[in-house]
Amino acid sequence: MPRRSGPGTRQVLIAAVAITGALAGPARAGDYPAGNDLREIRVGMRVADLPTEGYAGFACAADPERKLHGWAEYATCPRDEHGLHAIAFGYDERSNVLGPLDDKYQGTKVAGHPVLLTLLVGDDGRVDGLEMRTDPKARLYLRKKAFLFANQVKARYGEEGWVCSSAPPTGDEAPVGGTFIKEHCEKRADGRRLVLERELLRHSGEELRQFVGETRFTILREG
Repeated sequence: MPRRSGPGTRQVLIAAVAITGALAGPARAGDYPAGNDLREIRVGMRVADLPTEGYAGFACAADPERKLHGWAEYATCPRDEHGLHAIAFGYDERSNVLGPLDDKYQGTKVAGHPVLLTLLVGDDGRVDGLEMRTDPKARLYLRKKAFLFANQVKARYGEEGWVCSSAPPTGDEAPVGGTFIKEHCEKRADGRRLVLERELLRHSGEELRQFVGETRFTILREG
């Protein structure tokens, strides 16, 4: 039986949409570089200034079994090849006012795409990087649209200045529904290196559902 909603529920939903859009929606290109990169998070800020609420699921990205209580425990995660500590995290569902009302708002999403988030922290306690990767375990239709997240990133950080290269299929790679994408883009702005990679392809011999469809966006602090 369909769920009914009264005037009160609709008012809560309208207010919740406004709140969530302000927190998680893509900012306008003109807001960069003054704006944040993800909600209250901005590459270059101090770990001590990161929000204490609204996030959960802290773990070492290189060792997901190593759980953390919060940002402050970044040093317990091993350094990567660049000497940075990588922390996997997500949104705290308890602070999601839209989740109980509509399942399309559940989970960790950026611009409507389910994503995996990783924060990169240096030994000096600064946020040196942030990675947003579309979730490879998302529903089929969301994975097929994951390459579109790259377009939203470019709109957010400005369409100009990207240097992109596309690679042709190699080996057993083939298009998905007639479309093949293997693209790498970079841009430098305001002491940052923006790296954007996206793929839409499948490997010959695999089931049609087992295609690769993802976008990975990384913001790295320079200097």
